[in-house]
Amino acid sequence: MSDRVTAADPLSAAPAASGGTTAATPHVDAGDAGYRKDLKSRHINMIAIGGAIGTGLFLGAGGRMSQAGPSLFIAYAVCGVFAFFVVRALGELVLYRPSSGAFVSYAREFMGEKGAYTAGWLYFLNWSTTAVADITAAATYAHFWSMFSDVPQWILALIALAVVLAANLISVKYFGEMEFWFAIVKVAALVVFMLVGIFLVVTSHDVGGSTPGLANITDNGGVFPHGTMPMLLLIQGVVFAYASVELCGVAAGETENPEKIMPKAINSIMWRVGLFYVGSVVLLALLLPYTAYSGDQSPFVTVFDKLGVPGAAGVMNLVVLTAALSSLNSGLYSTGRILRSMSLAGSAPRFTGVMNKGGVPYGGILLTAGFGVLGVGLNYVMPGEAFELVLNLASIGIIGTWAMIMVCSLLFWRRAEEGRLARPGYRLPWAPYTQIVTLLFLGSVLVLMWMDEGISRTTVNCLPLIAAALVGGWFLVRGRVRATAGTPRD
Repeated sequence: MSDRVTAADPLSAAPAASGGTTAATPHVDAGDAGYRKDLKSRHINMIAIGGAIGTGLFLGAGGRMSQAGPSLFIAYAVCGVFAFFVVRALGELVLYRPSSGAFVSYAREFMGEKGAYTAGWLYFLNWSTTAVADITAAATYAHFWSMFSDVPQWILALIALAVVLAANLISVKYFGEMEFWFAIVKVAALVVFMLVGIFLVVTSHDVGGSTPGLANITDNGGVFPHGTMPMLLLIQGVVFAYASVELCGVAAGETENPEKIMPKAINSIMWRVGLFYVGSVVLLALLLPYTAYSGDQSPFVTVFDKLGVPGAAGVMNLVVLTAALSSLNSGLYSTGRILRSMSLAGSAPRFTGVMNKGGVPYGGILLTAGFGVLGVGLNYVMPGEAFELVLNLASIGIIGTWAMIMVCSLLFWRRAEEGRLARPGYRLPWAPYTQIVTLLFLGSVLVLMWMDEGISRTTVNCLPLIAAALVGGWFLVRGRVRATAGTPRD
């Protein structure tokens, strides 16, 4: 690994590929200044776990299981592979040059300010709508308990947003601790569920009048009870489940020795996906017929509720509530860093670039929270459809963000092939084919969304409006971008 790149020398001299080309001047991102390196190895590892386990599994799996049946595990497995490719590509870029601006900073280096602008606002679309999904999920979970059953959903959503916003404005050290313990709770809960589930399957213990085993699959239409199309059409929702895997790349800018910490954290994502996502869905299908699940309740709560264990369903519901708050906390954290990188380049409002004494870019956090307030209003107007509506919008942002990461990775690979920079020893395998196949997969997800009638197709039809908003926004900020850069960029 003689060509490994360190953070101190991101463009260490490498032999030119041809023509004696020398490495370019290292890229410097103004948005990386001012942060504290307070995140430790345990924080990054658990942030990586927490990013791979969120609301999309704890709440979304119930409704998807009811629509696609046991075939849902195939969708989780396929999307998990591509999610791993994305985070592995981001990991290579992080080891080349750690940055709190993450893929926005890399887009700026390899694609110019237009690329950074597009990547950043697509990411904001992702997390601003995901914040709405998270507070909607939190409010839905709270209704499980009778003491909250009469409280309007929008009030519960507002409380969830207020609590997490207050916590997120503390220093990054406290954010890391919060995410560490949030992740511990989520992982412990899933481990307990899987151990209990395996025991129930092995012993054929009755679960709400149903005997666990393959019969719950074979006697209810098999793996594809409604054919393969429902499973394919749900892929955009499954992509949402993996929306936070890139979070560890953003956090790398606030940790010491990322070249040692990041590879371990990223490599572990693959087996976590296989164990927690695919394994959990398979167990859910074995424990109860797919018709027993619904989008109104976490599937894990459904199992424990039918099992009749006193208090077990309530405990699991508390866990999934924690998962929703964790996801919201992560979204506020990451968008705050991304928006600051954009602000100092001129492509985001000036106030999103300010930091407090704790090194927290609170301006960007407050902007994302502001969109969460709009989500509170959405919960007031249409509490039944709020989650699915914002989930589809978030999926557009996720697809755009992942595509930008892979394009940056492809351009990075090309520059390395030209001898203009050196790739780190930790690399995305099978480049450039991995990037190309992933981009084709993301394009196919958009096609599947359009094929699905209803909210999904409406969301895809909104793409021209999203593109128009991006173009219009660029014309509004390009003057400031040029002035900030000091060069006639376009």
